[in-house]
Amino acid sequence: MPSLHDFATWEPLLRLLWAGNADRLAAPDGHVGGQIGRFGWSVPVRRGFPRPGQAAREEDMQQEFAAVRRVQSALAEAGEDSVSFVAEPAPAGRAVLHVLCSGPAVEPGIGDPHPGSLVLVEGAVPEPWRRLPDPVPGVAPAPSADPAALERTLRERVPGTIGATEAEIAATEARLGVALPDELKALYRVTRARWDDWRDDHEAADRICRAVGCELFPLDDLYVADAASRPCLWRFAAKEAVVTPPDATVQGLVGSPGWIVFGDNGGGDRIAVDLTPGPRGHTGQIIMLSHERNIGAEPLADSLTDLVLNVPRRGRSGRGGDRPPVVAHVNIRGLTSVEAAAHSGLEVLSIGVWDHDPLSLAPVFGLPRLRTLSAYPGTLADPLEIAELTGLEFLELGPEEWRVLLGAGAVPRGLSAAAVVVHGDRHPLATTALANELLALWDRPPITRTVLEGDLP
Repeated sequence: MPSLHDFATWEPLLRLLWAGNADRLAAPDGHVGGQIGRFGWSVPVRRGFPRPGQAAREEDMQQEFAAVRRVQSALAEAGEDSVSFVAEPAPAGRAVLHVLCSGPAVEPGIGDPHPGSLVLVEGAVPEPWRRLPDPVPGVAPAPSADPAALERTLRERVPGTIGATEAEIAATEARLGVALPDELKALYRVTRARWDDWRDDHEAADRICRAVGCELFPLDDLYVADAASRPCLWRFAAKEAVVTPPDATVQGLVGSPGWIVFGDNGGGDRIAVDLTPGPRGHTGQIIMLSHERNIGAEPLADSLTDLVLNVPRRGRSGRGGDRPPVVAHVNIRGLTSVEAAAHSGLEVLSIGVWDHDPLSLAPVFGLPRLRTLSAYPGTLADPLEIAELTGLEFLELGPEEWRVLLGAGAVPRGLSAAAVVVHGDRHPLATTALANELLALWDRPPITRTVLEGDLP
């Protein structure tokens, strides 16, 4: 098997990089870089355009595929999930390759060799991922919930199916650590939805889907959609917030120990029974968790009975009225000042592209819930003002701003995670060195760099 730290492993890919990036590599400080994981990659390889009227064909990219798979095999041998690299020319036509392995304290970057978020405290997760449901006194099942009518309707629609035994239902409850609501038990008494029971009869499976109103999971595949079941990178998760307006039917959580997933809408969105509803919701209502969102869920039906009978949902999701946002964006198309973002409930301040004078953070000093600050490079008048934001758990800054904090010994030590924002063609090795300085402050494992050199005749 090829080794991740052998030049020969990388040579086929380097040849493609040299062939497609001659101008970039010939420029002063010329370099190219990318990222390869076990199941995907992002490398600056030049690809030919397909002929008009034709799609790109796999055979047209065989050299790239073969070169990347060679590295992926080495990844698998090394037990690594992904690797970043930076390649640059050396005298006499040689190539220098920097192989960067992030280790357990660094999340993957997004398609480039720059490091992702730095997890400064082992096992730390952002605040929204630590939130549990709020108690809501007085919530109850919807009047439409009728386990007997539900079971009777399903038996009429899909006669002859194999239902779950009481022992199988009890085993599922023990595995999940939660009692299944009566409607869900009634559903699985009609069919346990195992593929083996249908004996490869696709039409039987389709009938179940049509009868229930979603792609039904087998009883054995039910799971609790808690926060851990919805992982998200720090750089995105720290900018989310849990918000549940007083008129909400569903709590605005990442996940809940009371969200029991039992199906799919056919497009990757999960369907669940909600046992921890919002103030205007019902215990046992049906919700959908979108695969395109990191947080929250949409109400589908007041009860499982309503879902099966295709009864339109009553009411609406909470809208929060005119309350100021807990996640504020200051940029050329958003809020026009930090003052406009400041209020006692602010949790996330994101300063984006800005074409006016740099901004002061003074208006948000002392805010009790501010936990995330993200600032586009060059937007802060004085990065040392960050020292006044004592509740930060995540900080995202440009390299120059981090250098100011490091030079003054002012990096907030209460952080759980951090990120370096890089724009333009900044050299990834400089970003890696900066990331390692930050990791060292928390005594976290560094990004390792292995330098390989060889000829490309």
